[in-house]
Amino acid sequence: MSAIATLRLASRPAVRLSRAPMLRFAALARYYSSKFPEHTVITMPALSPTMTQGNLVKWHKKVGDALQPGESIAEVETDKASMDFEFQEEGFLAKILVPDGTQDIPVGKPVAVYVEDSGDVAAFEDFTAADAGDAGAPAASEPAKEKAPAPKEESKEAPKEAQKESQPAKKSSPAPSGRIFASPLAKNIALEKGISLKQIKGTGPNGRIVAKDVENYKPAAPEASAAPAAPAAATYQDIPLTTMRKVISKRLTESKQTSPDYIVSSSMSVSKLLKLRASLNAAANDRYKLSVNDLLIKAIAKACERVPEANAYYMEKEGIIRQFSNVDVSVAVATPTGLITPIVKNAHAKGLETISKEVKDLGKRAKENKLSPEEFQGGTITISNLGMNPAVTLFTSILNPPQSAILAIGTVEKKAVPDKASPHGFVFDDVINITGTFDHRTVDGAKGGEFIRALKTIVENPLEMLL
Repeated sequence: MSAIATLRLASRPAVRLSRAPMLRFAALARYYSSKFPEHTVITMPALSPTMTQGNLVKWHKKVGDALQPGESIAEVETDKASMDFEFQEEGFLAKILVPDGTQDIPVGKPVAVYVEDSGDVAAFEDFTAADAGDAGAPAASEPAKEKAPAPKEESKEAPKEAQKESQPAKKSSPAPSGRIFASPLAKNIALEKGISLKQIKGTGPNGRIVAKDVENYKPAAPEASAAPAAPAAATYQDIPLTTMRKVISKRLTESKQTSPDYIVSSSMSVSKLLKLRASLNAAANDRYKLSVNDLLIKAIAKACERVPEANAYYMEKEGIIRQFSNVDVSVAVATPTGLITPIVKNAHAKGLETISKEVKDLGKRAKENKLSPEEFQGGTITISNLGMNPAVTLFTSILNPPQSAILAIGTVEKKAVPDKASPHGFVFDDVINITGTFDHRTVDGAKGGEFIRALKTIVENPLEMLL
């Protein structure tokens, strides 16, 4: 038994590892049973500190395959990304308990079994989740099966033949109203074809929708009617919630309900910032290409050094405000499945070239779901930039707890500003609007205004980034 494994007796509940360095390891449990050879149960691992459940996208190993430390045995979708489940033990995969495409599997739920002797693999053909010590409750994507009441004279552990005969009878009761039973494969096919499962009648046990029901489904043709035309029925598409979308919904709702936030907004001249950017890019010799966002990340990091109260966490359970000396800037990136915030760590100490390259790399891998948890979890302050959209001149953002500040960046505009030296009495200047949202529990209103003033000073005099 490896030192990283969680050892338990068959009668004791599994213990899930929670230390950050062990997040990629499976929770394991060694069993000794007269019914099956010695074996170890693999459970759904916690691949990130916030993960409570995940989707098993695809197995990379099949029953009988050898397992080696560091190999990926499956692809698992967490709340933020799809990641490889890297196994850390030697042995042979004896049984897969959840198939490809199973969704919402709780952390700690048995997903597979491995053995140390390849000759023991065949003995696990009839192994079930109940044999693994699981209560038998199905994953969220699997319908609950009816259990026929066992006769009083039968023992608690019935023979295999009796278990097979206890499958749902032909006259089983219908599924509870309002709940849709469908196999994982049927759900995936429906998602790909954009078909709502509500429109399909299942032919499986208890009315369960199976793959062939979705494949054979044909929308009903509208009926011709000679009656006066009635108002057209609404047309719509039901889009299933992804794991990431559920997490975004939960966290942002909690943020609005628990954080007493306020906003401070300011128009800032970026004429000098744009000239500095153009000058640096002209001398880059293709080594880099700075964006306005790159310079703003650096400016925000420098402003945090001047007003550290904005670079802090509010931690009520611990009874503290944690104020950081390092500035890790979370950069909001839109992906096909939702918003994610990869982190430019120690932005206050990095040059613009390094920041630019990191932002491009993190953004690319974020859209491909290839970020590791430590690259998007954490951060001390956030920037959300919609400046690439010329229609967005001002907007506000929702706090990213436990952070205390987030900066919303609008587009660059040409605005007339007074200038006595000009024959017309004014000149046109390049300006942007930056709106800060602050947690009042950590950053008082005066400090929020002080932070925006410090940021404005740096943005309008970008050489101060060198100080």
